[in-house]
Amino acid sequence: MTNPAVRLVAISDQPLSVSEVLDGLDDAASGGLVLFVGRVRDHDHGHGVTGLSYSAHPSALDRLREVCERIAEEYDVTAVAAVHRVGDLRIGDLAVVVATTAGHRGSSFEASRALIDTLKAEVPIWKHQRFTDGSDEWVGSP
Repeated sequence: MTNPAVRLVAISDQPLSVSEVLDGLDDAASGGLVLFVGRVRDHDHGHGVTGLSYSAHPSALDRLREVCERIAEEYDVTAVAAVHRVGDLRIGDLAVVVATTAGHRGSSFEASRALIDTLKAEVPIWKHQRFTDGSDEWVGSP
């Protein structure tokens, strides 16, 4: 079953575009649009980060779509979008972009928060961070 509110769901090895997400959610019924952009930062847990890579399980796109469908059902939204990057990323690169639209801002804020939190908890995408001291760490791996 596909909810028409789910407008854009993707996992890509190409740079992400905030404009693509915003364009996919454009409609006259939406008075509120909440966008979250996750970027690669230069530190984590007190360690300097030099870069990272994301890997996705073959089921990750289907799981991401399921999360988007669930958010569209559970919240009073008109549109949902979620895109995640895989591959090697540098400091400042966009790693994830999620957004929702709704008739009013409150619903969109709640739905966008639930969308990013659920995506991080349930979609099998793993982060391999490389630190300035030469060590590394896998985050989110089973």
